Parts: sequence; C-alpha cells; structure tokens
Amino acid sequence: MRLLTILHRMKSRLYECHVMHARFIPKPHRFVYRIFMLAVDLDELPALDRKLHLFSFNTPNLYSFRETDFLPTSERLHNSSAPKSPQPVCHLLSDKPSAPPLKTRGLAYLAARGVDLGAGGRVELVTLPRILGYLFNPVAFYFCYDRTGACLASIAEVTNTFHEMKPFFLGPQTRGASSAFHLRTPKNFYVSPYSDVDVDFDFNLRVPAEKLSVQIDDYVGGARTLTSTLAGPSRPLTDSALAWFMVKYPLLTLRVITLIHWHALLLHLKKIPWFPKAARAADQRDLYRPHTSLSSQQPDPSAP
Repeated sequence: MRLLTILHRMKSRLYECHVMHARFIPKPHRFVYRIFMLAVDLDELPALDRKLHLFSFNTPNLYSFRETDFLPTSERLHNSSAPKSPQPVCHLLSDKPSAPPLKTRGLAYLAARGVDLGAGGRVELVTLPRILGYLFNPVAFYFCYDRTGACLASIAEVTNTFHEMKPFFLGPQTRGASSAFHLRTPKNFYVSPYSDVDVDFDFNLRVPAEKLSVQIDDYVGGARTLTSTLAGPSRPLTDSALAWFMVKYPLLTLRVITLIHWHALLLHLKKIPWFPKAARAADQRDLYRPHTSLSSQQPDPSAP
C-alpha cells in the first residue's frame, strides 16, 4: 500500500492512446491503432527504478529507459543550417567523453535557445519505452516546466527508420492561450520515402494533463497533405499496469516498426511516388546520427 501511495504521488504516468495517420494526396490512406506511452519526469527515473519491478533505468528489464536513446546533443550535428554553431553540449558541460545526463542535456539545449527553467524546473518526456530491450520511437515529446508549474517550452524529437534523430524546438513564443504549442517549420528531414524532405511540419502540442493530445501535419505550400494525431487518457504508472499492457500491447515497439513497413508496402501497392533518401542529401539538415546514405556529403566544418 505504501509503495502504491508513493507511485501515485509521482508525476510520471502512462497514456493509453489512439494513433491516427491520414494521407490526403496523391491518394488517400488512413489507419488507426492503439498504443501506450510513458510520460516520465526525468527527476523521478531513479525512484521509478527502485519502486517498480518491471521497469529499469539504464539497465535491462521488461520495460526500460536508456538516457542515450534521447536528445543526442553531445554528438556532432550533421549539416547544420546555422552559419556558426556552438560546440556540442557535452563540450560545454564536461571534459568527460560520455554524454551528460539527459536532463542536463535538455536544460543546456533550452538555455542555448534562451529558455531558463530556473531552480526546481522539471522536464517531462512522453515516449515509448524500450520493451525487452528493443526501441523504435517515431517521435518523443519533451515538456519543460519552471518551478511554478508553467510549461515554458516543448521539444518534438523525431526519429526515422534509419535511426536518424532531429529535435524541433517550440519555445515560449509558440505557446497560445489554449495551453498548446504551435509551430510550422520546414522539415528538412527524411521521415518517409513517400514525403519529400522540404515539406513543412505543423506541430500542435497540448500540454499533457489528464489527457494527452498532439497533432503533427505535413504541408506543401497551403495544402495539408498528411495528418497524424496521438491522443488518450492518463493511467497510473504501476507494475500492474505495465504487466497488463504487455498482454494488451505485446511487443509494442516491434509492432510499431512492423506497421510502419506494412503501410509503406500498402502505399507502394497504391503506386504512390517515392523519394530515395540519398537523392536530396544536401536538404537533410540539423540532424543527429546521420545514416551512411548521407556519407557522400561532407559535414559543415562549422557544425558542432
């Protein structure tokens, strides 16, 4: 009983969600399926590791969270769009070769963009966990709060099937009166062979509470070509919930990557035009962990 009380007092939780993905042109294609997401306060990770039997922090388990899976700002940025970029975050924070803790990297990323959470600030990450050691995470969301609980900024970290990662920053100026961050920005990132790299992402990220609600659209000029939504209610983060979700959503992360390739096949059968990744290497900018398909492009020497 005492353990359940401690877990319920924590801010970390689960969200049981519907994912909807709809493509409008050149031919319609739509799917809906259910998943769950882990919403973890980064300060609570060590305590969750101690209190939960099925979840571990930086060590293997049925469910696990590994800091190196996220926000690799200690690594070199590929093809930076900035004329003069600062050195990687790890060079600013430490002389050690290993990356700083995830929250430290997150705070430094925010500080470099003029956002200071101050003492007592916290960072919440909404993500898929590793399941039996495997993770594929199409997008993770960071919500960044000051000590009063005001959400000052958000980060959408997009990962493609080549395991390249690109963070998109939504600062205070992108937050509207409806407790949601909104940003339309060039993608310059290869997410799907059926979407070109120079379309715009349009993010609408509502600050999570009892419900999670996010939407990401693709635009070509004024035309919306694709929409993706993720929405659902919160659930307590407990061992019983994790055990039930293993039954209800078996091998979820493996299922996610399998469904991505299945729907790519369906789009191919619909004869949707596709774009080779290597064809527009120069337009794939500001990403981490570049795939070998980009190796022919020399990195910007001014990039971190």
